Amino acid sequence: MGRRKIEMEMVKDSSTRQVTFSKRRTGLFKKANELAILCGAQIAIVAFSPGGKPFSFGSPSVHSVAKSFLNQKKKVSSSSSSAAKLKKLNNRLLELQRQIKTEKKKAQVLEKAMKANNILKSWISLDGMSLDELLKMKRAMEDLREKVTARAVEIEASSSLLLLSKKPVQKK
Repeated sequence: MGRRKIEMEMVKDSSTRQVTFSKRRTGLFKKANELAILCGAQIAIVAFSPGGKPFSFGSPSVHSVAKSFLNQKKKVSSSSSSAAKLKKLNNRLLELQRQIKTEKKKAQVLEKAMKANNILKSWISLDGMSLDELLKMKRAMEDLREKVTARAVEIEASSSLLLLSKKPVQKK
């Protein structure tokens, strides 16, 4: 299963739309972070999920970028100590992202090994279940996998935001 071209139109299924939003949001925030690191750009992104929940990313922070944008003033160059702190935070974020990738790969390997050794079958007694019950169980397991994946993406995005933000965004 590889990448394929996706037609740009609104995703019809609400749960698929939420998963797509979470994955694309994470990718967008990663690209914005890379742009901030590579170019020293000040970036702020605010996105609202299909459910109306706000998500934000800012470098150095959403508040400072918004304030700078609204005041149309150039930001005074930051001191070397704050730049060093930002660099440490960005390096820590990159390290955590590498760890997450490694753990996901380990999970895939374990899942394949479990399937190969039929360990999954020993967890659930399938004897006496009708075809309809088996199909329901399959759908329930697929839904659970999607929810777990979506939650993992949310946790990854939240940890990224926590590491990068100096001050929380305050609602008015």
